[in-house]
Amino acid sequence: MDNLMAVILAAGEGKRMKSKKSKMLHRLCGKTFIERIYSAAKDSGINDCILVVGHKADQVIEYMGDKVKYVEQKEQLGTGHAVMQAQSYFENFDGYVVILCGDTPLITSDTIKKTIEYHKEKGNAATVITAEIENPYGYGRIVRDDRGNVVKIVEQRDATEEEKNIREINSGLYCFTARELAEALKGLDNNNDQGEYYLTDTIQILIKKGLKVGALKTDPDEVMGINDRVQLAEASNILRKKIAEKHMRSGVTIIDPSAVYIDEDIEIGIDTVIYPGTILEGNTKIGENCVIGPNTRLINAKIGNDTEVISSVIIDSSVGNETRVGPFAYIRPECTIGNNVKIGDFVEIKKSTIGNNTKIPHLAYVGDSSIGNRVNIACGVVTVNYDGKNKHRTIVSDDAFIGCNVNLVAPVTIEENAYIAAGSTINENVPANSLAIARQRQIVKEDYVKLNNMKK
Repeated sequence: MDNLMAVILAAGEGKRMKSKKSKMLHRLCGKTFIERIYSAAKDSGINDCILVVGHKADQVIEYMGDKVKYVEQKEQLGTGHAVMQAQSYFENFDGYVVILCGDTPLITSDTIKKTIEYHKEKGNAATVITAEIENPYGYGRIVRDDRGNVVKIVEQRDATEEEKNIREINSGLYCFTARELAEALKGLDNNNDQGEYYLTDTIQILIKKGLKVGALKTDPDEVMGINDRVQLAEASNILRKKIAEKHMRSGVTIIDPSAVYIDEDIEIGIDTVIYPGTILEGNTKIGENCVIGPNTRLINAKIGNDTEVISSVIIDSSVGNETRVGPFAYIRPECTIGNNVKIGDFVEIKKSTIGNNTKIPHLAYVGDSSIGNRVNIACGVVTVNYDGKNKHRTIVSDDAFIGCNVNLVAPVTIEENAYIAAGSTINENVPANSLAIARQRQIVKEDYVKLNNMKK
């Protein structure tokens, strides 16, 4: 859409969050508040975004970078005053200005787009985004005339008993014709109990000028304000439900949607089953016909088709097709796990590649290693990758067999089809097709206990 601008109000202190970071940088299903608002504006067709910053402005600016333009509200003198700080951007702008609040991160691009279209279609000077809620106490009420035009926005404290019964409330989100907004802002004053400039007063100014003000209802969930951690949890529940429904309608089975946490950008293939206690974060992508969970956490993980991940953690790594991970496995960043691999219970893998058809069934640590195809790594195997100063790499070639309780002291290479006897500590390369034994010969001293009077 042409001639569109968004002014995003993000200067508030957010005291009730009780946080050292800006409220705008708190996350909701994987995305910060400000990221959600900005994305909704951009996806609706708005290219020019002005961000009004104030408290902890440096944090917000560092996070958003040069994606937006910035103005500072040095004193917190109300919503009208906040918009005034951006006035130089739109006072000579021949188009439309959308006012968004940084603490309403559930607003969608679809609603913003519909509001703009409605605003143009009706020839409004201003359009208010509203919602109808069961308990409107504390909210400004939308008073309409018989034709549906907005007559006024009345605050709770100023409302008559009849007006208090109105359930349509002001969201604090608007679309203005730019020139009318600029003129209306000139008429604002702070002659009120709070000594603040209210943006809602611009609506009354426009109505008194005989200009048309409309209102467009949307889903109440979209205009929910988040001011503390309780409201953050409530908003998360709302969004989590929507995300889960989207996946289920796309062919994913989620056993208990209330017991999973799925970030918004997660991709899941059809016929995959998600069990309770599963957390999917970041840019995680899961293939088709997988089983994930219970009690599994995937962060920026790539999972192939027909793969199971049970009671395990995978971070910044990829897992191939027809592979089984867990239970209780930990795959740390920078790992690539091949196809038809078994990563069993209490196995930890770090910064390693695991080839196809390889098995690491239990109780092993593989770090800074390249493991080939069809390798067997038995119980208790450790790649000893750290000498106290530097990390070193272990290479295990195709078809090798590593017995129980083996230490592979890096840097070391085990060549193709080599066997390492159980209990060995290997610190030299092992050639192909050989057997390496590195353990002390067993000694048996008969009658040792009796001769040394050790029997209890």
